[in-house]
Amino acid sequence: MDETAERDVASPEAQDETAERDVASPEAQDVAAGPPRDDAPDDAPDPAGPSAVPVFRVMNFESVLYDLADPSPFVHLQEAESPFRYLAIPVATADAIAVHAAHIQVSGRRPTTHELLAAALARARVDVIAARVVRYEGGVFFAELDLMTPHGREVLDCRTSDALALALRQSVPAPILCAEEVLRDYYT
Repeated sequence: MDETAERDVASPEAQDETAERDVASPEAQDVAAGPPRDDAPDDAPDPAGPSAVPVFRVMNFESVLYDLADPSPFVHLQEAESPFRYLAIPVATADAIAVHAAHIQVSGRRPTTHELLAAALARARVDVIAARVVRYEGGVFFAELDLMTPHGREVLDCRTSDALALALRQSVPAPILCAEEVLRDYYT
């Protein structure tokens, strides 16, 4: 793939805001815009700067590793394009087993929680669009599961291990995305 091409994906919140702005009534637009400014020309840049739309990077699932010297296993994700940064996400042992089983597409004799939820989503005609790592705070990763339902798009807050297990459990694995801000915070 061409190194100059970057996979920047806008968050669904930014897309929803754009859609809401396009269909909002003139009264709502006037209220949102605030009082008119007489000193600024119509084509002047916004003094608050450009709106901060989160940028997401595509990540590849690499492995689940459990070093006996560490208190918990780690799920390793690596950026799909240069500079190929990686994340080592600590997870509980049971979650590490679930993510690994999802990655190698192994099913148990009886369905696990993630297998059951993946099957229920499929029967309800709900597609997992993406698993997104959206925040890194105090050594903890926060994720969202992006779903497309028959009634529209839904974004659910969830544990990173659950988002990864469900994304990997799809018949065509859903993309794993990581906010650029998370990668920046992880490496500082």
